Amino acid sequence: MKYIHSKKPIKMWTDYVPVEEQALQQIMNISQMPFIHKHIAIMPDVHYGIGATVGSVIPTKGAIIPAAVGVDIGCGMMAAKTSLTSKDLPDDLAGLRSLIEAAIPVGMNRFQESNLPYISRLYYDQHCSKSYDKIIASHPKIAVNMSPAYQLGTLGSGNHFIELCLDKEDALWIMLHSGSRGVGNRIGTYFISKAKEEMEKYHIDSYLPDKDLSYLVEHTELFDDYIEAMEFAQSYALLNRNAMFISVWGILSKFFDRNVEYKEEAINCHHNYTTRENHFGENVWLTRKGAVNASKGKLGIIPGSMGARSFIVRGLGNTESFNSCSHGAGRVMSRTQAKKVISLEEHIQDTKGVECRKDVDVIDETPKAYKNIEDVMKSQEDLVEIVYELKQILCVKG
Repeated sequence: MKYIHSKKPIKMWTDYVPVEEQALQQIMNISQMPFIHKHIAIMPDVHYGIGATVGSVIPTKGAIIPAAVGVDIGCGMMAAKTSLTSKDLPDDLAGLRSLIEAAIPVGMNRFQESNLPYISRLYYDQHCSKSYDKIIASHPKIAVNMSPAYQLGTLGSGNHFIELCLDKEDALWIMLHSGSRGVGNRIGTYFISKAKEEMEKYHIDSYLPDKDLSYLVEHTELFDDYIEAMEFAQSYALLNRNAMFISVWGILSKFFDRNVEYKEEAINCHHNYTTRENHFGENVWLTRKGAVNASKGKLGIIPGSMGARSFIVRGLGNTESFNSCSHGAGRVMSRTQAKKVISLEEHIQDTKGVECRKDVDVIDETPKAYKNIEDVMKSQEDLVEIVYELKQILCVKG
């Protein structure tokens, strides 16, 4: 672990991974904020983000930075081991990938009335509709064009994915990565803007090291409204992953003409969120921006890039990291840079053995755009222990 002296100390689990200068500057900026509790913890997958670096654990007292939480509120992972093994799989997985892509909208797509799954409507009506109606009654600009029910159970774009993986015993796993979709984006964008307005209103903006570190003060109406909307988005994200998981499970059962069972309880965890936790004897708002709860004994998911390995881990409860670990490999280059310097031939070679898209539109998600997952895991051996090691064999990208 590296230690950097600043207004508030910075503790970085980055011994075996690179950290770009832009990210270091963002980390220094965050450490200047007056409401940081104890120190900032930086995970090995850290890279440049908006306002705050992805891979940051930021404890605050009396305020929250909406841009540090981000616009994909509640983004996270879900995984479970199935009763299938490698022996059950066909030689060619293209047909199975096509079935998943046909059933689950990807990118900016959503369900229509004609194909909205029963589980999506049920989840929304039972768990989301009243909360959403209350939020938009207070803040109408948050409302999206179509009911959020139509994106519940959809993948989204960017680094979101659905994968099938094999562990070392050749058991097949379902693993997926997604968040709160359009409604979470709208909530995040809206309150980031509101925080900036607050800074201007009280003439604080000129003192901020970065305008994207604008914050909301606890015990104000706007703060309370943000917490309510953010917690809604986090719940929506969890349900979104669960709905997709049920869809993939159904596809596997139909494809293999049998009831595919869960061998172990599914893990469904956020890695982009804020929650109330107690650290160093005090209650704080803990923002994990690209970080997973690694409390002692708690299971989490750390995915590698397309074509790499992923890990199911158990937290070691390291108090210095605020019981956190990385949320993945972390980018080593921007999407724009990846498209400029990585060839399609390299992408095809690096994803050999994985049934996935092999075209120029996914170059920004190719393995070379990410840090080496082995180095990331080596850098956080005191944060988690590996329970399962998974190898991707099929990947659906947003």
